[in-house]
Amino acid sequence: MAISEFKAHALKVIDDVANDHESIMITKRGKPLAQVVPFVSTENKPKAGKLAATLLFEHDIITPLGDSAWESTR
Repeated sequence: MAISEFKAHALKVIDDVANDHESIMITKRGKPLAQVVPFVSTENKPKAGKLAATLLFEHDIITPLGDSAWESTR
């Protein structure tokens, strides 16, 4: 999209980008000048390692865990 067209319709273009979730390249004399991209919230994305403390890692998976572990499953 040419910069002159963007200037004339900036609010509509920004609304379209937000609704369609597609970016738009702004050009000046046919050369890329800027890109308008939709906003992506990072608040709801899970963080790496968030559940790492909830896992039990056993080095030896062949040997049984013992009677106390079996009692807790009853």
